[in-house]
Amino acid sequence: QYVRLPRACACLLTGAALAASGTIIQGVLSNALAAPSTIGVNAGAGLMVAVCCAVAPSAVTLVPYAALLGGFLGVSLVLFIAERTGASKITLVLAGVAVSSIFSAGIDAVITFAPDALNGYSDFRIGGFSGVSMSKIAPAVWPIALNFAAALSLHNEMDILMLGTEQAQSLGVSAKKLRLLVLMLAAVMAGAAVSISGLIGFVGLIVPHIMRRLVGEESGPLLVTSALGGAALLGFCDLLARMLFAPFELPVGIVMALVGGPFFIWLLQRRGHS
Repeated sequence: QYVRLPRACACLLTGAALAASGTIIQGVLSNALAAPSTIGVNAGAGLMVAVCCAVAPSAVTLVPYAALLGGFLGVSLVLFIAERTGASKITLVLAGVAVSSIFSAGIDAVITFAPDALNGYSDFRIGGFSGVSMSKIAPAVWPIALNFAAALSLHNEMDILMLGTEQAQSLGVSAKKLRLLVLMLAAVMAGAAVSISGLIGFVGLIVPHIMRRLVGEESGPLLVTSALGGAALLGFCDLLARMLFAPFELPVGIVMALVGGPFFIWLLQRRGHS
């Protein structure tokens, strides 16, 4: 039970945080293809973990903190660039792509000059919960809980923001500042989740789409149901990862990619026909 409990907690917490983060990002950017990785969270976390593995390969306990810091720095840079250029929806996405590319090049450079860093980074890059412990989960609990509560308290403002910048301004809401604020909340949640699981993708993309079909576009119910759905989806995928090839175990990041990849292709085709 001491092995299963941390793993179950990690799945539930990570899935909820990534799905809630994706819900916020897609809503405020009005972009159905947006996800935490879009605004530099994954790339920033990955770079800091690679640096941590290169500088202090034996300090395994520092990896969650490095991921949390990297995710926060990555999205801060994206938001800074977007704010300087007007913080439009398309600018945020393009800035996220550019910063992620730069950080990915930084990761490759670190691994090139310090090949031993690959041993610690490869597990993080794939994503999974093998060997997770409560000490690894603990640093992420409060950032996720507090930022989720803050985002939920702003659900009315987010609904107004989704009406469009001009209408939000006419209703007394500063669209630019509010967009930056809620994106920062989403980024901290995603960065904290990544610090537990590694670079697991597609949770923040898939779950919000499913939940919108079930509960509609209203931000409050959508955030809550997305968090629950993300926890359930990641828990189910982790169960598959452990059972499909037992006694061998697949990293859950691979299972999520196999589930999320076809969904992403379907989504692209659907948008192409719309």
